[in-house]
Formats: sequence, structure tokens, C-alpha cells
Amino acid sequence: MLHYIGKRLLHLIPVLLGMTFVVFLIIRAIPGDPAQVILGQQATADAIAALRESLGLNNPWYIQYVDYLKGIVTGDLGDSLRTKQPILTEVWPHLAATIELALFAMIIAIIVGMNAGIISAWFQNSWFDYIAMIVALIGVSMPIFWLGLMEQWIFSINLGWLPTSGREEVRDPIAAITHLYLVDTLLQGRFDQFLVVIKHLILPGVALATIPTAIIARITRASMLEVMRSDFVRTARAKGQKMFVVIYKHALKNALIPILTVIGLQTGLLLGGAILTETIFSWPGIGRYIYEAIGFRDYPVVQSGILIIAFLFVMINLIVDILYTAIDTRIKYN
Repeated sequence: MLHYIGKRLLHLIPVLLGMTFVVFLIIRAIPGDPAQVILGQQATADAIAALRESLGLNNPWYIQYVDYLKGIVTGDLGDSLRTKQPILTEVWPHLAATIELALFAMIIAIIVGMNAGIISAWFQNSWFDYIAMIVALIGVSMPIFWLGLMEQWIFSINLGWLPTSGREEVRDPIAAITHLYLVDTLLQGRFDQFLVVIKHLILPGVALATIPTAIIARITRASMLEVMRSDFVRTARAKGQKMFVVIYKHALKNALIPILTVIGLQTGLLLGGAILTETIFSWPGIGRYIYEAIGFRDYPVVQSGILIIAFLFVMINLIVDILYTAIDTRIKYN
């Protein structure tokens, strides 16, 4: 297993290297001059030229790329062209916000999606099965921006149950320790703020969980239907075991591989930054951070942000592969 993990980590190097090169070229192909964006439309040509020189934008592209790679090797992702702050320091609060939102959404998706798929499979062709699959189809097809706006209109504006946007109350800000606000509030013993953070998470979390919930429900149903036709499930039912035991002890364990694969992929996609959700709910996540950096032609931020997302995506896939061996002991990695 350790040999396999080491091999996968080595394979990660050319993947990330190729990704940095592609992003490096694409971001520089976008029309616009970072120096012009930073200084504004009224800036003089001399001021723009001086800023370009100070930022190293006048160097050939291959020299800029080599300098960027040197920074990555030494653990320095550079400074933001816009804020002049180190990217490693600046990116973590945004990444932490996305991690918190994505994990909250995935918990909802796993609980609701898996149970809906399991019940649909057990009661195949029942009214619950038809309704659940129709709702899942709607969930996959529904535009996230429309759902988010409807949530705000119903639960924030009309009912006043939940906050419209943001991560915290402006009048009572949270003292950031890890920048994972659920963790920070518990570390400080502020259970009142913990509930406030939960309230802020509900609307964007439900909106973000819609598509993963629908996909997990459909995959769970299909996988469970295949397993429930197996002989060992028929034997367990013939022995008179309770339905709960048959489903969750026998059938579900053997149906988990495709379900776990989908959960891993969807988690990676959510950690990639749900730009629409973060924009609608003013959530200061990594997706919105990169999107704003593109508008300002902040090359180092865009390159580093996408590099971090790609690394997380590959690591999630590695964790999923390792979990396969825990679910099915017959799987061995040589």
C-alpha cells in the first residue's frame, strides 16, 4: 500500500506541472494588462511601464514560468499583484471558507442522497421510487443561481428565518483561529456563534448540495438494485433477518464502491469552488477569490489557486482509492 501511495504521489508531479503550464499560458492569453487594471484607466504610459517592470511582466514568458516554478519548489507561491500580500497567507481564509461550505453540503448530499437511493431501490417501482427519481432529475437540472435566489426570497426575505448572505454577523465577528468558523467557535466556547455559523451555512449548503444529492441518489439506487438481486441478499432475507440489517449490513457494503467513487468526484468538484453559489450568497470562498483575480489579471493568484484546487482533487481521488481496500479486502494495490 505504501508503495502504491508513493507511486501515486510521484505521478502527481507531472500532472500538476502540466496543469501549471496550461493555466500559465491561458491566463496570459486573456486580453488586458495587469498593470493597467491595477493603476486604472487614468494611469500614464510611464507609470504603467514602470509597474510592469517592477512586477516582472516585461520578462519573456518562459522566464516568468521558470521563476514561478522556482517559487513553488521553495514553497513560495508569490505575492498578489493587486494586494501585494503573500498568496499563501491570503488564500487560506478563502480556501477554508470553501472547505467548510463544501463539507457541509456533502454531508447533506450523502445523508439525503444515499438514504433516498436505498429506499427507492428497496421499494422499486413504488410511489416513493418514482417521486424520489423525479426529484433527483429536477435536482440535476435545476440552475443553482435560480435555486439560491428562491431560497433567499423565501427563507430570508419573506420568512426571515435565515440570513441572506455572508459567513458571520457583521456586528459580532468571529475571532479567526483556523478560519474554519465551526471549529473556531467551538475552540472559543462560543456556542451562540456556532449556531450563527450554522444558520449562515444552511442556504448556500442546501443550494450547493442539490446536484450531488441527486447524483448520489441515482447512483445509490442503481448500485443497490444490482446488489439486491444477488444470492447472499436473498439468503439473508430467507433467514428472516430484519430489513434494516439486510440493507445496511449486507447490501450497502457491497454497493459502496461506485457510490464512494461518485462522492469523491463530487467532493473534489465542490472544493474546486462553487463560483455561482459563493457569488449569490457573498461567500468568501476560493472560487469567488479566483474569479475576482481573473478580473484583475492577477496572474499569480489564479495560477496558485488552480494549483491548490488540482492538488486537493488528486488527493481526494487517492483517499477514495485507499478506502476501496477498506470496503473490499479483495482489492490489492501492488
